[in-house]
Amino acid sequence: MTRVTTKLIDSHCHLDHFSDEEIPALLAAAKAAGVGGMVTIGTRLARAEQQKALTRFSDPELTVWCTVGTHPDHVAEQPLPSVQHILDIAQAPEVVGIGETGLDYFHGEAEVRPLQQESFRLHIAAARELDVPVIIHSRQADEDMALVLRDEMAKGAFPILLHCFASSEALAQCVVDLGGYVSFSGISTFPKCGEYRDVARKLPRERILVETDAPYLAPVPKRGKKNEPAFVAYTAACLAQELGEPLEQFSQMTTENFFRLFKKAA
Repeated sequence: MTRVTTKLIDSHCHLDHFSDEEIPALLAAAKAAGVGGMVTIGTRLARAEQQKALTRFSDPELTVWCTVGTHPDHVAEQPLPSVQHILDIAQAPEVVGIGETGLDYFHGEAEVRPLQQESFRLHIAAARELDVPVIIHSRQADEDMALVLRDEMAKGAFPILLHCFASSEALAQCVVDLGGYVSFSGISTFPKCGEYRDVARKLPRERILVETDAPYLAPVPKRGKKNEPAFVAYTAACLAQELGEPLEQFSQMTTENFFRLFKKAA
């Protein structure tokens, strides 16, 4: 693995999917790969305190932040929260975003879609109130996603991050047009996923972030293995080559983009 001097940020991982015994080694490997920070992402509001507790693994060389929210796959597990409930949970300084939230029409049955949309709008309202990014999961729901985002943006601006990009160019452009950012994961390194690299080439450089979505979607050449934050360096290297930019320059750019979006982290 090529180590970068500029500190990379893994903008989306799930440290709660690793044991407390595994995490120190993961963080050591991340630091060795040039990672200086990561965001562990919430998928259930009921587990928000667990997400916050994971930030204790921060040290002077690597910062762990978190987000809180309910993934669209889990919206039916508990009654939907009020906006105030989300706000109360997200006030903590270590919480730098809301989500992941959004729409998933691949896993979600049709009758759950209205519930997903309602949950998504509640999360957006909280993100708008706190002026922190709403971390968006979108799968096979591009048209409805764009409709909800445009409708909600008309009510008042809020920061947007479309994570783990595997959607249409139209949705990426919609997000950018609304002032948002797009994050690329290991999917963008897969040989058969050239269309996502094409989108990355067309997006404004100042709107691109990188992530792992660890422990899922390990990039080439680690595909098939359990993903970890250190592997964000492979995704960064792939995209830098695709965009024709030196790795150091690309890494610095994505880190600057991260702190511009995640103002609370800065």
